[in-house]
Amino acid sequence: MATAKGSAQEKIPMLDGHIDRFRQQVANLKTFIVGSASHLSIEEFDLATEELIAEVLGSSSRMVEAYNYAQLGEAGGLVNLTKEAPEGAGLDNEREALRQRQRVLESCIAELETRRAQANSVPRNKELGGPKVSDFMSRVLRSVSHDATLREAGIFLRDWKIGSLLVDSGEEFIGYITETELSGEVVVNGIDPTSTTVKTCMREPLLTIESSDTVIEAVRLMKEKATRHLCVTESGKIIGLISVSDILRYYSGIK
Repeated sequence: MATAKGSAQEKIPMLDGHIDRFRQQVANLKTFIVGSASHLSIEEFDLATEELIAEVLGSSSRMVEAYNYAQLGEAGGLVNLTKEAPEGAGLDNEREALRQRQRVLESCIAELETRRAQANSVPRNKELGGPKVSDFMSRVLRSVSHDATLREAGIFLRDWKIGSLLVDSGEEFIGYITETELSGEVVVNGIDPTSTTVKTCMREPLLTIESSDTVIEAVRLMKEKATRHLCVTESGKIIGLISVSDILRYYSGIK
């Protein structure tokens, strides 16, 4: 046991060094954000940052893809850009892309801090930096009865402009149904949405994450479970939902 603990402790100086390198990149990025002189072009900065993320977190890390999206301002574009950009929007979009780069770098730091906390054998939620699920989740719980028809569920999704519904048994939430399930069952399998009930097509069990967990952990869990929605819990009780759209709000800087 002592050997394993010592091995974990040996990782801490290395993790500290990686965190410092990312913090320096954030500091360098801020020179572009405020418009001050920099010895690097933004293209050179991006290349160095991509190499740093791949070196420290691995070339398959989701942060590599996130940084590529940030350079294009993709997250903000998916959430809040209008079809016709107003005059001067080009400069605003460039600044937004720079801010998104910063958020990805901050997420890299948060992930490394998670690893450092684990190496220290400190409870993750007590020491972890970075945004929490509770900061970006929706506290509005929308549900549909398990005996409702798929057509009724589809109307709820359309009217409420949401992508998923919790399924209610009358006593508790027992699953959830999304636009994907509806289109898959109705269109692909050709079932009758006016007579087929929600409980026959819902996904179960519910996938949950604690409100005190990080947005990074939510992204990891969504990827692992191949889902775009998670129930958020506190002390075992569902208090909200977090979706891919909510996570895009984080990367785009929208509160």
